[in-house]
Order: sequence, then C-alpha cells, then structure tokens
Amino acid sequence: MRKFIFLLLATLMMSCNGNAQKKKSSENFEISKSEKEWKQELTSAEFQVLRKAATEPAFSSDLNKIKEPGTFVCAACGNELYKTEYKFMSGTGWPSFDRPIEGGVSLGRDSKLGYTRDEVHCAKCGGHLGHVFDDGPRETTGKRYCMNGVAMDFVPAKNQ
Repeated sequence: MRKFIFLLLATLMMSCNGNAQKKKSSENFEISKSEKEWKQELTSAEFQVLRKAATEPAFSSDLNKIKEPGTFVCAACGNELYKTEYKFMSGTGWPSFDRPIEGGVSLGRDSKLGYTRDEVHCAKCGGHLGHVFDDGPRETTGKRYCMNGVAMDFVPAKNQ
C-alpha cells in the first residue's frame, strides 16, 4: 500500500510540471522585445496587463461602452483582434466577444488561480489579453472572450 501511495504522489508531482501550463516563449511571436523596451513603450497599466498578465478592475474600461462599427486592436502592437459585431454585453465588467478575428489571437493555459483556464494572447506580440470561457451566447459560438480593455485600442470603421 505504501508503494502505491508513493507512486501515486510521484506521478501527481511530475504531472504538475507539464507543458500545458507553460506560456509560449516570446521568440514564438512575430514581435519580440525586452522587458525594458516594453516598459518604455507601454503605460504602466498596459505593461502590467499585457506583459505581466495582471487583470484590470471590472467596469473600469471605456471599451465596455463601444457599440459603433470598428476593430479592437492590441494596445502593444496594433494587431487586429476583434470586430464590434462580435462584441456582446456579458455583465462581467470586461469587454466580451464571442469570437476573435481569424489569426488575431493565440491561446495558452493559465493555472495561477489553482485551476486551469484558457488564456488569450495577441498572436503577433504575445501580450496577455484575458481569458476565454464557455459561457458566451449560445446562439453564436457559446464562447466569451473576456478581455482587459487596457490591453486594446479601438479603431472606428470610418478611420480604417
């Protein structure tokens, strides 16, 4: 019985170090900069969210209110992420979308809270944007891409 318990514990300990929890390294993205370069280019809030995976306070983003046609882009590199037509009011306090623009985002794993979530990154620079959940609108994709507004800028359609 002791051998079984030891083997079980050893297996569990080794499985906690799997690749699924590792974030993509910066060299896997088209744009790769040092921490110092990102700090010089981003505001303090943008740096904390995009490069350190922080979360902005709920209901703090003006992007929650945007309904006009346009595109939400990465605040770090300008990569196109979401269209206004994909946006919906989730009631969570963060800008929410039912799908990204094709090729705009990449997904990783985040286990910082003690359980695994799908983390959303900018596909071009690797900046942390937020998380994706399976509680979005059933009539479309069923997904909720819950984004930090500070990680994005909005470009109205008339300016594109």
